[in-house]
Amino acid sequence: MSFEKILTDLKNKKFAPVYWLEGEEPYFIDKIIDFAEHHILNDSEKEFNLSVFYGKDSTWADIVNACMRYPMFGEKQVVILKEAQQLNDITKLESYINNPLSSTIFLVGYKDKKLDARTKFAKTIKEKGELLSTKKIYESKMPEWINNLVAEFGLSISQKALILMIDNIGNDLNRVETEIKKLAISLGNRKNITEDDIEKYVGVSKEFNVFELQNALGKKDFNAALRIVEYFSKNKEAQSFLIIMLPSLYTFFSKVYQLFSINAKDEFSIASQIGVTPFFVKNYIQASHNYSFQEVEKVLLLLYEYNLKAIGINNASASHYELMKEFIVKS
Repeated sequence: MSFEKILTDLKNKKFAPVYWLEGEEPYFIDKIIDFAEHHILNDSEKEFNLSVFYGKDSTWADIVNACMRYPMFGEKQVVILKEAQQLNDITKLESYINNPLSSTIFLVGYKDKKLDARTKFAKTIKEKGELLSTKKIYESKMPEWINNLVAEFGLSISQKALILMIDNIGNDLNRVETEIKKLAISLGNRKNITEDDIEKYVGVSKEFNVFELQNALGKKDFNAALRIVEYFSKNKEAQSFLIIMLPSLYTFFSKVYQLFSINAKDEFSIASQIGVTPFFVKNYIQASHNYSFQEVEKVLLLLYEYNLKAIGINNASASHYELMKEFIVKS
């Protein structure tokens, strides 16, 4: 079952006896668990009919005993197991899951892992309850996801602001939501999030960031690239970003490299084939026009070499700033 369907059913009070929420993306697991904890029962019911366990501090027997109780002064009780991946002997929950009480709503948050679907335990969960298996959202899908989330807050976001947010946060969905909540409050009566808002409230410079560094190098504007790197070197709060620039640039030029081997002409087809959002594809195309195939190969080799130096291999004392400058000069 999908995240949206589970959340909609819970809001409409259509309950399954067991919800097993697993996988790589904690955001979706947390959203369902949070709703179940705070909104299924009213305040008076929670006192008697809400039990929350943490895998590290609980035993399977305590959890099963809680699930087997009948609700007091209400029709349903909610039992939540958070961080279930830390629970010892978790498969011993199978006896309860195989024959759950209809008056208990049991939710399990099993983060960063997935059960082996071939096991009897996993098959029991799928048969008797609802299974949500989550995956990380690819960064190419983030613009659509952020636009949808922003719309839920009654806001809109400019393309440049969207790019800055993704460039700074990536696909950390919990942090994206936190920042959008902060922006919704900070904007007051305004409804559109701009790049100035991202700079002011999220703390991302609209002129000096990895995205602008990629653009500068893609245009072969090496003076602009050096200014951006110098800004990072002088800004104590931003210095830590220097170490992530090389891997980010390697990803950028790897996708530029792919352009030489595809036949697509329109931007949407190109974006799909190299795995980026159409918002970004013009920058990759521009770089492929400014660099020859051999030049892109050279840049990728340099990035590999300097990424090793950045983690201390074949580098005695050069700082990240010095390494970035050397890379740009040799590009």
